Amino acid sequence: MKYVVVSGGVISGIGKGVIASSTGLLFKTMGLKATSIKIDPYMNIDAGTMSPLEHGEVFVLNDGGEVDLDLGNYERYLNVTLTRDHNITTGKVYKQVIEKERRGDYLGKTVQIVPHLTNAIQDWIEKVAHIPVDGDNEVPDVCIIELGGTVGDIESAPFVEALRQFQFRVGPENFALIHVSLVPVIHGEKKTKPTQAAIKDLRSLGLTPDIIACRCSEELDQAAIDKISMFCHVGPNQVLGVHDVNSTYHVPLLLHDQKLMEFFSKRFKLDELKLSSERIAKGQDLWTRWNSITQSHDRSFQKVTIALVGKYTNLQDSYISVVKALEHSALRCELKLEIVWVEASDLEIESSVTNKINYHKAWGSLCSADGILVPGGFGTRGTEGMIAAARWARENLVPYLGICLGFQVGVIDYARHVLNMKTNSIELDETIEDPVIVYMPEVDKINMGGTMRLGIRPAVFQESTENSVLRRLYGSAPTVMERHRHRYEVNPEHIDELEKSGLHFVAKDEKAERMEVFELKNHPYFVGTQYHPEYLSRVLDPSKPLLGLVAAAGGKLESILAATVDHHSDQAKGPVTDF
Repeated sequence: MKYVVVSGGVISGIGKGVIASSTGLLFKTMGLKATSIKIDPYMNIDAGTMSPLEHGEVFVLNDGGEVDLDLGNYERYLNVTLTRDHNITTGKVYKQVIEKERRGDYLGKTVQIVPHLTNAIQDWIEKVAHIPVDGDNEVPDVCIIELGGTVGDIESAPFVEALRQFQFRVGPENFALIHVSLVPVIHGEKKTKPTQAAIKDLRSLGLTPDIIACRCSEELDQAAIDKISMFCHVGPNQVLGVHDVNSTYHVPLLLHDQKLMEFFSKRFKLDELKLSSERIAKGQDLWTRWNSITQSHDRSFQKVTIALVGKYTNLQDSYISVVKALEHSALRCELKLEIVWVEASDLEIESSVTNKINYHKAWGSLCSADGILVPGGFGTRGTEGMIAAARWARENLVPYLGICLGFQVGVIDYARHVLNMKTNSIELDETIEDPVIVYMPEVDKINMGGTMRLGIRPAVFQESTENSVLRRLYGSAPTVMERHRHRYEVNPEHIDELEKSGLHFVAKDEKAERMEVFELKNHPYFVGTQYHPEYLSRVLDPSKPLLGLVAAAGGKLESILAATVDHHSDQAKGPVTDF
């Protein structure tokens, strides 16, 4: 097993996740199997109870783990399925050590940060790194470990020490460190002092970088590379410039062009590994497809505008999986994506009184968009604006996708404005007499962490839904597996009434008790999913509901459906009936 650690200096949010994911992808293009681990130095057990406005999106895994958004990057780039144990937090490790101490596992010894906590971290890394993640039973060849935060922070100190020890546990021939640092440009001059100071701090903690990845707004010139090389005690070939590019999907190409894998081939003696011709060919095919899709992105000129109506728009990382899934879909459709961020509360009538400018600007953005997406969220703020957005899309035949909360507000709009019900979600108004959205009976209403309907679950397309647009996008599959994160569902008492009036629940859970997907007939694309399709979107295999939205908004839905039918011809055979 080879281990590559990615750490960061100078500032947080520098792009370690993308560089870690891109490095893993490059290993896969060589025919190797890669996995990833994210270390988060916060005390939370997981990311489930953290505010999206502070921490960004909570990413959900197949096993229901609520984890850091960077694990979404790993899954998207590496096309792997990770587990909750691939996200290590300070809270998890301390909890494990304290539980062992309570059981008496340490035989009366004084339990300390070193060696007990640092040993627990190393054991955790080594155990998780060997978990198969490619859908087979083969152990990965390389593990990419991202150390969250900034080296030097007090929170990350135990992890830095654990990694210092870990390099000797696994041997120098199996361990490498990429340190990501910032090279700011001030008055046109690239400043290397912050990187020099960051590397000095890193070395003082016992870690020596093998690669220094320099984030810069501009391409790094040779003079800056030579200066960093000299003062940071590494060769010029170990200093990589990672400047701003058209999209993050170009970063693997950038690293490849600077011969990152040539360095690792020598460092890890990869030529000595005996790989099958099938794995080598698979890696080459991956690289060819990746190059092709990034080139098609550069050649795309037709623009498609999607209005993302959310309540956490002040921090766009809150919706990073949705954004990435839209990007994947635009790449597939060869369209230039423009996301217009619409704060849901600005669409509400009250906003027109308190801030007329924001109100009219928000409605102007919504009305001029080619498609509308309402993502997930919690709480009452902005929900009336989301309902208004769903109504606009429905009545004006604008392609619409509602995800989780967006699914629920689509149902509320339909119940209110088609069935003339005075209704709401019990989440949004606890006093409502006849809610159309209710608590799921099995959900814990008191404890917040890990108590929702979480993880991968089936959505079963119902009889006579062969003509469902979404089912056709899925290749006419009878059942699809998608990830969930919700506490509320459509009130079973109103399902028959909603369906008879034209809101078709084309997919339900395995017991046909819980609504999973709705669609409207006689509409270009009006779809809601209770599940979160964005979590399973991949760069080379976009999420089908989001692909449908982008294709419909860009006038390419029929061609995408035709290509899907051709690709899934065996499943698509048979008579097509109206749902």
